[in-house]
Amino acid sequence: MYGMIHRAMRQMVHEELGEEAWLALEQKLEIGPTELLTGMVYDDALTLEIVSEAAARLNLSVDQTLEAFGQYWVRFAGQGSLSSIMKFTGQNLASFIANLDRLHLAVGSAMPGARLPAFATLESAPGHLVVEYRSDRVGLEPFVKGLLQGLMDRFHACGEIHVVHRGEKSILFDIRYQDKD
Repeated sequence: MYGMIHRAMRQMVHEELGEEAWLALEQKLEIGPTELLTGMVYDDALTLEIVSEAAARLNLSVDQTLEAFGQYWVRFAGQGSLSSIMKFTGQNLASFIANLDRLHLAVGSAMPGARLPAFATLESAPGHLVVEYRSDRVGLEPFVKGLLQGLMDRFHACGEIHVVHRGEKSILFDIRYQDKD
């Protein structure tokens, strides 16, 4: 994974539990500022250790933490260095999701060695999307579901997200939503 993910997790833990909780996590995992360099690529095992330890401190399961973190990530990225890219990715939920691969191309060009996921909109109708998520990483379904929920929040929509198919390296999400406005 990437240092920017670690930085976002640090921020989430800090906001929820305070700086001392994050410092205790760092001490237990024997990590420090070098594991938080935004553009660096880190072993996925380290990221999963950070998530697991954060989950324990937040009194959540790892899956619950990943989902909450997915939602948090959208807000974090939208306020940080990715905010300008996110503004141009789409003006509504459907267009943003349809352009996620373009966003990842822009991010990936600045991060050689990044293993970024791919997204494809397979069905699109007002208030309904079927989105395919493809990745060689396993176990991130809750994170992706949280991301999709975070995008609904970003675009002032509400609705439900369900997994309709799991493949070896892909997941299909059925998204039913309506605008809150």
